[in-house]
Amino acid sequence: MEPDQPGLGIASGTGTVRLCPVSGNDNEQKANSSDDMTRVVSCDLRFDIAEAAEVAVQVVAADSAGRVIVERFDVDTDDTSPASIEEIHTAQGERIHVIYSGPGRLTIAYRAEIVTRSVPPIQEPEPASRAIGSPPTGFERQLYLRPSRYCPSEHLVGFAVAEFGIGAEVASHVGAITEWIRQRISYVPGSSDVHDSAEDTLLTGMGTCRDFAHLGIALCRATGIPARFAAVYAPGLFPMDFHAVFETLQFGRWYVHDATGLAPRQSLIRIATGRDAADTAFSAINSGAGDLGYLEVSATVGTVLPWDDHVQMVELP
Repeated sequence: MEPDQPGLGIASGTGTVRLCPVSGNDNEQKANSSDDMTRVVSCDLRFDIAEAAEVAVQVVAADSAGRVIVERFDVDTDDTSPASIEEIHTAQGERIHVIYSGPGRLTIAYRAEIVTRSVPPIQEPEPASRAIGSPPTGFERQLYLRPSRYCPSEHLVGFAVAEFGIGAEVASHVGAITEWIRQRISYVPGSSDVHDSAEDTLLTGMGTCRDFAHLGIALCRATGIPARFAAVYAPGLFPMDFHAVFETLQFGRWYVHDATGLAPRQSLIRIATGRDAADTAFSAINSGAGDLGYLEVSATVGTVLPWDDHVQMVELP
């Protein structure tokens, strides 16, 4: 494919790819947006490429996140030959960028200002007809009921049924699982690695946001509730990083849960959705050799963070 096609670009030295150029008057668009619904997110990565590599990154906000005011995705390399970039759109409106780079330093910078949709918390599940986006399909329900790499729910059925039972009202059932994780699992940064599954988290009693989400998904699936993983930007998170939460399917709508309680769910910006972290990794070196040498993430809101009691039901756009 030629580099001037939409979604592709060439970068070397100070090369830049702008994915979503600003249309119209930027000041006017900002004036018409509500500060409390504005999210500003950014991500800077540096890879040290030892030999020609294919690097896939998934750091751009999903199309469903809201109305984009400004968005840039810049790629630079100190290699003598330019890197080539391919933008891949998923069926869920998410974007993966595949970068082909020669040896040297590869840097990626993403910046976006987004006006999110207003999704107020609710007390009880609402009809699927009022869901955000397209209603889930039968295939999605089956997909998110099945065990996956980091959520081996078939191994946890005995524990999950004994602890939480089956057949209870779904919202209260998920609430009990989320609260159990919050009370029983210790949030310890750096306590797990890329090989740890929900089973490991349950056995060790500690983990990170990724592990909390995996355990929530596995316990829900083990008791017959479809659940999926979401990678997000999280204004209010400290220390700042990418964040992970899980969603459950209730009455035809997806509701978001965060057993860590580290950021208000109403402020989250979706990046990617999948069965578990294997589907939503922010970076992967698919071929060649290289290391991630630097990562910095930022996410802020326009005014003040919304209050989240982590009890009411919230949808993630």
